[in-house]
Amino acid sequence: MKQLIWIALFIMVAVVAVGWRSDSWQRLSGVPAVSLDRNIHTSQNPSPLPLPAEKNTFFQPKIDPSRLWKHVDSLAGERDGEQSRSFTRDYISQQLQTLGFSAELQPFDRGINVFAERKGTDSNAGAILVAAHYDTVPNSPGADDNATGVAVVLEVARLLGSRPTPRTLQVAFFDREELGLLGSLAFTGSDARLKNLQGAIVLDMVGYACRTPGCQQYPEGLTAQPFLEASGVTSPDKGEFIAVIGDAEHPLLLKSFAESGKADLPPVVALPVPLKGLLTPDVLRSDHAPFWYKGIGAVLVTDTANLRSPHYHQSSDTLATIDRPFFAGSAQIVVNAVAKLLELGN
Repeated sequence: MKQLIWIALFIMVAVVAVGWRSDSWQRLSGVPAVSLDRNIHTSQNPSPLPLPAEKNTFFQPKIDPSRLWKHVDSLAGERDGEQSRSFTRDYISQQLQTLGFSAELQPFDRGINVFAERKGTDSNAGAILVAAHYDTVPNSPGADDNATGVAVVLEVARLLGSRPTPRTLQVAFFDREELGLLGSLAFTGSDARLKNLQGAIVLDMVGYACRTPGCQQYPEGLTAQPFLEASGVTSPDKGEFIAVIGDAEHPLLLKSFAESGKADLPPVVALPVPLKGLLTPDVLRSDHAPFWYKGIGAVLVTDTANLRSPHYHQSSDTLATIDRPFFAGSAQIVVNAVAKLLELGN
């Protein structure tokens, strides 16, 4: 019986591995390869995330599109050098302080992360982390990559930072993602930071949509149709959906996102990755990956980068190329999911 189980598992993983070819996922992120501790750690979560008994029973505050846009407008510009990244850290810290958070700078070799938290009402319920990287590649203003992600994390902090919930809300802004996930690797290198962490939500490019036939591409060999159909996507050759990529070991994070969409919001395409991406290493090229290898459930929320956008890592990644309705809809989906996850207790 055990032998049959292992054979079935091998077949399942092999099918997924064939679908997600490494060359296509390298195109998806474009960041240098990084060295991860690929030993599979057991989950540090004290208990699995429970699901709500019914949909849409949780508090879901409405995002303010004008605030989101103001953040992106303030942040757009090359954020690669020391001076520009220092300006960005100051902006983030000031925004957090205005919202009642105490911003904490976390230096590491070659960069500085920004972190803040609002304690939950149940000390045994753990924490949910919402994070985004704030640096850019050289010569790119990074409006989508990743000023949009930073803006949504700040909006989450504004809407949920003063609301009592069982779980603790944590926010983090990672530096030097573009050099190989250095900020998130430094963050997850501290066991104290991961204590009682129930899940991480990483935002990396959430503001670009394309609405002409053929503009949305997929990694060669990927059988995307089942995931698209499950999310209600009717035009798979258009880039009008938001993708949520998670480790299959923590499916409830993905399910929370799938259940946070509404008819007036972009479709949510949820993709579970088995075995922490061991057989599909190019799905590890964003700040969610270091959490996977520490046994922490994490999802990457993305507009699929250059599989959709011709402005990825280019000087044309400007305010003018952001799809504002899509950006606002993506932000609302994230807020809905985070609000639901924060309300869950042990």
